[in-house]
Amino acid sequence: MFSFTFCWIPVSQPLEVQSGKEVTLLCSNFSSSPTLIFWFRVTKRAKLSCIAAMFKPHEPASFCAGFQNGKFEMSSNLSTVFLKIKQVDLLDSGLYFCGFKMQSSPVIVEATDLVVHDTFIGLPNVMSLILGVLTVFLITVIVCLAVKIKKLQKGIFIMITLKKEEQLFSILKHLHYAAVTFLPKTESPHRPASATEVDPDVIYSSTR
Repeated sequence: MFSFTFCWIPVSQPLEVQSGKEVTLLCSNFSSSPTLIFWFRVTKRAKLSCIAAMFKPHEPASFCAGFQNGKFEMSSNLSTVFLKIKQVDLLDSGLYFCGFKMQSSPVIVEATDLVVHDTFIGLPNVMSLILGVLTVFLITVIVCLAVKIKKLQKGIFIMITLKKEEQLFSILKHLHYAAVTFLPKTESPHRPASATEVDPDVIYSSTR
């Protein structure tokens, strides 16, 4: 069990990253002389865990149990200590500490809050944007169809009206023709006298 000595620990703004990505944590190389430099992590599901440690820059780091799968890489130069994490996932979220060992106690001097988001966390925003665009498109299509249907209905109504007027005119024309054709003839009140009819007031003499 480690006994830690805490000095003032600056915690940077949360470092947010999507799952499956690669992230590199930085820590100032605070030791001017060769000493044991380390990285620790605290997560919501586990206690403080040792990740890796190294004694001198450019020397291979030694990884603690549970971190020897090649996912983590620790390196250092004269000014900075690095911790690279490959293909981060949700379980990698936590507070990462860097520090050094002074006498028998580790001293933590800097911390980074790593927040890993699920890959699909941005999907609702994308889906909302897509749904918004589709909604506008569908509304535009519906309005255009409504206008076309209105025009089509108006054209059909005009055609039906003209057709009915033509049929009515044709019917009236036929009725008028039938009335003229079947109209009965009336006899004249003054018939001309036939050759056999003799005016009683006129007497023709057969003899001179």
